[in-house]
Amino acid sequence: MATAQTDTGRSNQKKRTRTAIVEAARGLIGSGSEVTMPEVARAALVSEATAYRYFPDLPSLIGEALAGVWPDPVDALGPVADSRDPVERIAFACEFLLRGILARQGGVRAMMAATIVRPDTANMRPGIRFGLIDHALSPLAATLGTTDPDALTQLKRSLAVVMGADALFTLTDLLGLPPDEAVASAVRTARTLTEAAVREAGEAVLTEAPVRAGAEGS
Repeated sequence: MATAQTDTGRSNQKKRTRTAIVEAARGLIGSGSEVTMPEVARAALVSEATAYRYFPDLPSLIGEALAGVWPDPVDALGPVADSRDPVERIAFACEFLLRGILARQGGVRAMMAATIVRPDTANMRPGIRFGLIDHALSPLAATLGTTDPDALTQLKRSLAVVMGADALFTLTDLLGLPPDEAVASAVRTARTLTEAAVREAGEAVLTEAPVRAGAEGS
């Protein structure tokens, strides 16, 4: 009985320690501070060696910490849930994502830096943008997704380039844009890409209509 109680106590202690490390990482991410394993360990009141026992590297820790702070795409796009306009929806999704990245940029930058050095850890990045893009463009499934699925796939790929931390930090770090201007620039680009795809889908439908009408009358 004593052994069982001891094992349970150790198990609970390990859970508390792991939770403390994750919460410390989230706290640093939320504050915009630089996120490193030593800083996380210090905030969690554990040794760096202890932090590494629970998380073998920084990407695994940041990945778990970030996974708990981003809402589901459906919830994130709640304010435009009634809109069937993919342009309005993608603009909202882009701004939501980029402002969320700015609010958590300490952790995002640390994750990006770590995965650049170790490409094998890239799958630990949350990939929030992909779910947001898919959900924002869901109204196109019955139009462009039917008439030209390859075009819809290419649109999603193009938006993935625009809607991400790498694009945002290019605008702020390399081009020197203030954060608000950087977000606005990316949103304009996302809108332009989506508007072009919607326009082409509409033109394709109009082009096919006379052909179908002619075929039916023959």
